[in-house]
Amino acid sequence: MSASKGRGRKHEEEEHINHERWLVSYADMMTLLMVLFIVMFAISQVDQKKFAALKDGLSSGFGSTESVPVTGGTGISDNDGVVPGKIDIGIGLGVKQNTTTGSDSSAYTEGRGKGGKDSTRARAEAELKRFGDVEGKIKKALAVKHLQGDVRFKVTERGLVVALISDDVFFDSASATIRPRGRQVLDAVGPVLSPLPQDVAVEGHANKLQISSAQYPTNWELSAGRASSVVRYLIDHEDVSAGHLSATGYGSSRPLYPESDPRSITFNRRVDVVVVSNESADVRALLPKLAEQLSDL
Repeated sequence: MSASKGRGRKHEEEEHINHERWLVSYADMMTLLMVLFIVMFAISQVDQKKFAALKDGLSSGFGSTESVPVTGGTGISDNDGVVPGKIDIGIGLGVKQNTTTGSDSSAYTEGRGKGGKDSTRARAEAELKRFGDVEGKIKKALAVKHLQGDVRFKVTERGLVVALISDDVFFDSASATIRPRGRQVLDAVGPVLSPLPQDVAVEGHANKLQISSAQYPTNWELSAGRASSVVRYLIDHEDVSAGHLSATGYGSSRPLYPESDPRSITFNRRVDVVVVSNESADVRALLPKLAEQLSDL
């Protein structure tokens, strides 16, 4: 009797193998999937009032006054979902905005904002017009003294070049002393240059004929001396600001005509007075082409 009871207790203590444990893992996975879909559904619904308040707060923080309509979407993949207003990076670069019209008032936006190439061309045309006014005033002053043939004009990427032909007009051979006729030309040019805000670069050039003297051993020294003489005259007699002037000698390194050209002797021996453009590089690059187009009209 006692033996049968012992065997019963031993049988009851044996562990039962559970073949359905996978149901627990399956239930956990289904629970996690349900939570995931609930979260995705929740984030796809936008509270319009809260989003509008957030948008207004960000707009005021960035200094933007532009009102952008907000529309709510029905799902995270719909094309008509919430579209936040665009941020104007110009505000971060110091570009002021007209809060009434929304139009930018700085030169940065005028040149590189809306319009792109069109506004760059417009700025180049405006700069060319300013140079045209300067050229017209100089020509008018020269015409009064019948000196029109002593000066040539050209627009380059640097600005307006006023070429003062120095052969028998400005200087004697191997000399940097301005002759009387040259002073008359500068008396016509100087009053036009004096009020200009741009820098004026005075550049001396020589022809291929070599010189050798105690004062000017080569054309480099001679061309630099002639440029300096013009600068001194503009400062002393024409009240052109010394802070806007510079003098440079190029010798015969930058000729207008090649040495084989008969005109090289006369026209390569010159002093260029350059009204330097203050515009950006992309605007200056358009100046020669626009000037050529206008001359062909």
